[in-house]
Amino acid sequence: MMDEATYLADVRRRQEQSWPQGVPRQPHYPCGEVPLYAYLRHWARVQPEQAAFIFYGNALSYRELDEQSDRFAGLLAAHGVVRGDRVAVFLPNCPQFAIAFFGILKLGAVHVPVNPLFKEHELIYELEDTGAVAILAQDQLFAMVREVWPKTRLKVAFTTGFAEVLPERPAFHVPASIRQPRSAHPDAIDLLPALAAAPATPVSGGALDDVAALNYTGGTTGMPKGCVHTQRDMIYTAATTCTVGLDLSPKDIMLCFYPVFWIAGEDLGLIFPVFAGATCVLLARWDPLSFMTAVERYRVTVASLLVDNAVEVMDHPDAGQHDLRSLRAARCSSFVKKVNLEYRRRWERLTGSSMIEAAWGMTETHTVDTFTNGMQDGDMDLRSQPIFVGLPMPGTEFKICDFVTGALLPLGTDGEIVVRSPSLLKGYWNKPEETAQALQAGWLRTGDLGVIDEQGYLHFLGRRKEMLKVKGMSVFPAEIEAMLGQHPAIVGSGVIGREDPERGQVPVAFVRVAPSADPPVRPEDIVAWCKQNMAGYKVPEVRIVDALPMTATGKVKKEELAKLL
Repeated sequence: MMDEATYLADVRRRQEQSWPQGVPRQPHYPCGEVPLYAYLRHWARVQPEQAAFIFYGNALSYRELDEQSDRFAGLLAAHGVVRGDRVAVFLPNCPQFAIAFFGILKLGAVHVPVNPLFKEHELIYELEDTGAVAILAQDQLFAMVREVWPKTRLKVAFTTGFAEVLPERPAFHVPASIRQPRSAHPDAIDLLPALAAAPATPVSGGALDDVAALNYTGGTTGMPKGCVHTQRDMIYTAATTCTVGLDLSPKDIMLCFYPVFWIAGEDLGLIFPVFAGATCVLLARWDPLSFMTAVERYRVTVASLLVDNAVEVMDHPDAGQHDLRSLRAARCSSFVKKVNLEYRRRWERLTGSSMIEAAWGMTETHTVDTFTNGMQDGDMDLRSQPIFVGLPMPGTEFKICDFVTGALLPLGTDGEIVVRSPSLLKGYWNKPEETAQALQAGWLRTGDLGVIDEQGYLHFLGRRKEMLKVKGMSVFPAEIEAMLGQHPAIVGSGVIGREDPERGQVPVAFVRVAPSADPPVRPEDIVAWCKQNMAGYKVPEVRIVDALPMTATGKVKKEELAKLL
């Protein structure tokens, strides 16, 4: 049996030899290892009037962000929220999200980002699982909060909306869906007027190793799980990525349209810009015209996209009419479409910058665990497929193990990606059994399939777990199955994915319906029910079957379902 210490030393030696010239080998902490909100305070002192966030032309300076987040921390405290309490943020991308995020960290409460695409059952689950006592919700979503409130531990609710922060004359293109009228809710506290009336007393309750956020991810058994992360996790991810992966500085103008309720969006849209003192142009949602006009207007230097987004820009009829050559870095993630030579060349002609694969990562690891920066000479990265995700960030280690036995596998052999990192989750919230299964001796068993090659580079081969990617969004069959189990006429289901050229993958649900169902249930009836009870991207195609293929232990044989496709 291979000795782990010898294996890891050999891998590290190969990775050191492959390290690209000019790329730092250590993370850099400009203010030291201190809580993330201390970085906000630093930049508010050093560059108080520099914009921290720009929302369609509405600028929120570092001074204003620091003061407003202090006010929000005080507002929470005035309504009985104390250190360790969970606070849900049920918002799309907007400046108020950043104010809430940093206010929660300052108070020492726990940030719970909630997907604004959720439907009622999903919202109830996350609020119940976290025991959230306060929520900040978009005005357009508050009716749902009102409906679920009696089934939760919520004590206080705040609302806010796009209408309060969109300028009368936006600086660049605003999609029509963002122009929403203000919706008033007398049974909730209107956030911005409440902040204006609250004192801006500095609050510093959150410690570096306290629980700071519960970032939800799915799993192959049951409902989603809350990954416990600390502010130390946040600043390690920032110190490595902003040094090794992006080389980010206060002079940079970033652009983020990734949903900041995702862990990747939290990193790119909240943590990295404030850690580095940069400015973030925040979009409420993806729109190619908004992207191009914002890059041109603010001379954006750093952007992260899905490859699909980049292709949409390159194919846009107005692409040649906008100057995108301020971009010096474009990190792209391969989901439906993959980074390839043709896309890279087209992107270089349009922007003057290179399209580079972003990283491998998971919600459990705070996402950015590898880098490919500096590995583009001769397109080496793209000629090293399947998906080349580069070298581990400083302080992060990988090994490839047998999925069943856990034994180490030789270099060049595919198996389970196992990782340990300073930003590894501390556990799954209130789920000790799942934590024990995933975290073993300080290592995370990812369930992902990969290989480390002879040069020490990591390649991602796919997800052994059943997770699907629908237009870049994570969809977990077990979660859909759990939701389908709540339908009164469904007595069993099995969900798998089918490939789709437009969406990447599409969930397909094979369901058994109770023979006694009256009136008879049709597939379209179940789809309509799903649309009322789960986010739209999770809604499956439905096929009614007389029986489901089962194992002796009562599990659905997914491979048999695949044959039915």
